[in-house]
Amino acid sequence: MRLVIARCSVDYRGRLDAHLPSALRLIVVKADGSVLVHSDGGSYKPLNWMSPPCELVEGDPGGDFGGGGGEPGGDSGGGGTLEAVWRVVSRGGETLTIRMEEIVEDVSYELGVDPGLRKDGVETHLQELLAEQIETLGTGWRLVRREYPTAIGPVDLLARDADGGAVAIEIKRRGEIDGVEQLTRYLELLNRDPLLAPVRGVFAAQVIKPQARVLATDRGISCVTLDYDALRGLEDATPRLF
Repeated sequence: MRLVIARCSVDYRGRLDAHLPSALRLIVVKADGSVLVHSDGGSYKPLNWMSPPCELVEGDPGGDFGGGGGEPGGDSGGGGTLEAVWRVVSRGGETLTIRMEEIVEDVSYELGVDPGLRKDGVETHLQELLAEQIETLGTGWRLVRREYPTAIGPVDLLARDADGGAVAIEIKRRGEIDGVEQLTRYLELLNRDPLLAPVRGVFAAQVIKPQARVLATDRGISCVTLDYDALRGLEDATPRLF
């Protein structure tokens, strides 16, 4: 992972145009190729970003984006003043241009392989129950594997539907936008595998927030609300007349 603190402006060109005026920001370059621009606020969300697959090319302020990949001009170490331009280009042609007026810090760390998120008891149990009762999601469905590996961590379940199509299923207790974003990243990677593609997604949770449902629907991801007690085979204790 590379962390750069720099005074910079940022321009995005793609589905829409966006501009961030010059300010001191944190730029994160991850091993999977993603580039994120953060301010010192706004919680965890970046101000702008580019998801993989994308290419980062570093050039000089005059617009030279040759294959040298270096940082032209000035001191190449952390600290001091250094002018540089980064251009991040996605496979779809979107561009993120970062113009750095001053680099305060530029450091890289090797984080190694991440062991993945440890889920709480209920979430883990939901995964186990749904794996055992995969036809809850559709008649004729079959489980391929729990914790199917990807380069950025395992997707909860990989299944085949009645037509044999691959389906990636992400399970949460509480379905929020973060979970949809996580499944989106998994789908991007899984769809690169010619033995699996096309892979569609199912976002399953006990409760799904309206914003998460809207985002999932917009990305072609199906949403399923899970009944934990029904999966456990418990009787509904709700009083009823008959």
